[in-house]
Amino acid sequence: MPAHPLPTIWVLTDGKAGDEVQCLGVAERLGVVPEIRRVAPRAPFVWLMPRGPIDPREGPEREGSPIRPPFPDIVIASGRRAVAYLRAVKKASNGRSFTAILKDPRTGTGAADFIWVAEHDRLRGRNVLVTTTSPHRLAPEQLAQARAHPPAAIANLPSPRAAVIVGGDSRHHRFRPEDIARFAGLLDLLAQSGVALMGSRSRRTSAALDAAVTEVFARHKGWWWDGTGENPYIALLANADAIVTTADSTNMIGEATATGVPILVFEPHGGHGKLAKFLEALKRQGAVHHFEGHLAGARYEPLDSTAEIAEAVRQGWLRHRADLGLAEA
Repeated sequence: MPAHPLPTIWVLTDGKAGDEVQCLGVAERLGVVPEIRRVAPRAPFVWLMPRGPIDPREGPEREGSPIRPPFPDIVIASGRRAVAYLRAVKKASNGRSFTAILKDPRTGTGAADFIWVAEHDRLRGRNVLVTTTSPHRLAPEQLAQARAHPPAAIANLPSPRAAVIVGGDSRHHRFRPEDIARFAGLLDLLAQSGVALMGSRSRRTSAALDAAVTEVFARHKGWWWDGTGENPYIALLANADAIVTTADSTNMIGEATATGVPILVFEPHGGHGKLAKFLEALKRQGAVHHFEGHLAGARYEPLDSTAEIAEAVRQGWLRHRADLGLAEA
């Protein structure tokens, strides 16, 4: 990606990890270390978002405001609470800041100069880019580096290796006792077939789910991250011949597709129409398969929408600069 001109960028969210990671991923693909700005509106203003006004306490003229100037060239925002603040930045900067929203803002295509949505969302428009997978921070260079220098615990495992990425309860999914038992049983079958297990928990993994997976890994001499030190997430994905992941996070599944290895998805109780459409789209592309206790599928061309989204933002910003009569740096 061309390095010039290099914009200044804000990442604007309410601090939710999933939203912020997506924004950071796009900014980093633009070659920029962005400034992170987090909004924290109070009631009743938070109740009126995304359509209502920002909390006056966080207005751009207030000391300590998350949108205090000088304003950046580009603002990349995500989340319902950030939408109103993005409008405020656009107004306060006299339209100079190029605004981008990741995910449907719920206020229409006029919410920003550029909008990205996933394929399963309905929003469409001339300034809307649609991709199957979400943006993330898992760059190809990171995966290549992790493959070249795997941790000893991973390098010592025989092939084939399955990375087991475990989530937990979410808004649409619940791991009931029978789900935990079924998942552990399928992992047992996978290990019995000769596949080496390596994996990690997440912040949402319950104690019961963690204990069940730990027991399977111990029985088959797999490597289950014990939670100390840095999460080996990237190393696990990069050195896997297949990835087993739970269905509670579209971000987690989308990131896994950047590896180009088969993804075996376990679905606990629950579900959502958008998730079903997302999984079906990835199944059509040969990336995703139901986890049934054995390897399935073949390698495919890695799916990575982050570079496409970042380039669309860059091109939009360059057109915006031209419209403002600014010379290219």
